[in-house]
Amino acid sequence: MTDKVNYNFEGATCAMPYSHDDKIVMGHGSGGRMSLDLIRNAFYPSFQNEILGAGDDAGVFDVSNGRMAMSTDAHVVDPLFFPGGDIGSLAVCGTVNDLAVMGAKPLYITVGFILEEGLPMNTLAAVIDSMKKSAAEAGVQVVAGDTKVVQKGKADGLYITVAGVGMIPDGAEISGNNAEVGDAVIVSGTIGDHGIAVLGARGDLGVEVDLESDVAPLNGMIAEMMAVSDQIHVMRDPTRGGVGTTLNEIAHQSGVTIELDQASLPFEPAVKGACEILGFDPLNIANEGKILAFVAAEDAEAVLAAMQEHRYGKNATIIGRVTDLNEDGGRVKLKTLLGTHRIVEMLRGEMLPRIC
Repeated sequence: MTDKVNYNFEGATCAMPYSHDDKIVMGHGSGGRMSLDLIRNAFYPSFQNEILGAGDDAGVFDVSNGRMAMSTDAHVVDPLFFPGGDIGSLAVCGTVNDLAVMGAKPLYITVGFILEEGLPMNTLAAVIDSMKKSAAEAGVQVVAGDTKVVQKGKADGLYITVAGVGMIPDGAEISGNNAEVGDAVIVSGTIGDHGIAVLGARGDLGVEVDLESDVAPLNGMIAEMMAVSDQIHVMRDPTRGGVGTTLNEIAHQSGVTIELDQASLPFEPAVKGACEILGFDPLNIANEGKILAFVAAEDAEAVLAAMQEHRYGKNATIIGRVTDLNEDGGRVKLKTLLGTHRIVEMLRGEMLPRIC
């Protein structure tokens, strides 16, 4: 997953430097505001460059015969197996999707395993088999890897890192910086399935949940979307931090206002029920098999139809639009069922840790 926090870092400075007494807390891994602050203040000042500064799900760069995208991701999840997926499928699909939302055709991935002493061999075998199946569905090959073993109690069983590369076809210009006024905002299906499914599998909800994670490789659906339109301006998979955080990232990158329609937001009943009981905002719940697409208004229905014809986009719907430019750097607002508006903010602090 991004499972990363993405942001336009142009001109970013270490405005809030950490002191020697500061420590990492779980909120730094939430995918929300604290993750963004960590990236801006701890990592970016040392690694700053034009490719990283674009703030997208994958770095895009020129090669002799075109353009390529490259992404890397680390995966931790508890439990290792959950309804609808496992850490293996999560790892492969997360990197495949990060490449695909840049318009790239994913080609090759590398994998790194950190294994905890005492991990059952049949557990590892099941994870590897799941990765094999996900890679085959996505049409990518595992071309390199690494394995390390740590002492018992040091790795929660298994951690996986995956890096991937893919080729971007000529003419594809997809980036979080490219949202335009008038764009329709489309989500490929129900929101928050992964986060609630994993919490249910852990027993953290206090009630049984009949729900599966949405983890899936989306490059096939994305290729079909791109086949019917060259006016897809932005795509992003809303993983950690959920749809709300991801839309804020895009709004800031492009300097626009995004308005969502609450009546159009698709949720499984189990997600709505769990969020109502626990007081969660479903817009901040993680997804692992959904994308957000910003499409020029004249092509929105054609792209939506292409998504709905695919198995991973049958519940796709238009949930909002880009209303105007925003001189304050970007904003997301929600038109409620009552006709009022509220601001949708990035996830702050820690809500759903260790789910991707």
